[in-house]
Amino acid sequence: MKSLPNLITGLRLVLTLFVFLALIGLMPVSPVYRWAMVSAQEPAAIQQALYFFAFWGFLIAAVTDFLDGWIARRFDATSTLGAILDPIADKVLVAGMVVGIAALGNWIVALAGGLILFREFSVSALRETLAPKGLKLPVTTLAKWKTTLQLVALAAELFVFGWRAWGLPEDPDLIGRAFMTAHGVLALATVVTVWTGVEYALAARKALKA
Repeated sequence: MKSLPNLITGLRLVLTLFVFLALIGLMPVSPVYRWAMVSAQEPAAIQQALYFFAFWGFLIAAVTDFLDGWIARRFDATSTLGAILDPIADKVLVAGMVVGIAALGNWIVALAGGLILFREFSVSALRETLAPKGLKLPVTTLAKWKTTLQLVALAAELFVFGWRAWGLPEDPDLIGRAFMTAHGVLALATVVTVWTGVEYALAARKALKA
């Protein structure tokens, strides 16, 4: 049981890689996409398989983000390795989805994702700068929720991207509202992410002055 949380985290990293590859396979310029279009009798079947694998794989990976932490706390299975791997796996999952969805032509995700990734790398750099000085940046409650918001927003963006694959009504108004809702959740996640970055920057400045 002690090693189970770390095993789940490691599997999340592996699954994230395959989800990312599935998204890249959906790109019109990818070899998989071209092969499906010229070789398969039903090219849409391969594209749908890639899409559904990416969507459900991402949901499973997102759930394990909470599962490994819950198991570690519930059964007192926390470890130094887990404390290192878990945030890395979280950032890899978010970054992989941002790049993968943006590569499909979603400029909204590309813009918001760029801000999210800028914040993530900046805070990581702050922690690395403060660590040799014996200073730490405590994780805030809002910062814990921002990861949840990011995952929900990316899941929503990926869901509406595959609107036809789900067999949903081809109603322009309904599709428009669905996309606006997904974009709204992503905007909220971006604002919260950036704000927590500002909070960490202010905390780091205060710690350095002290």
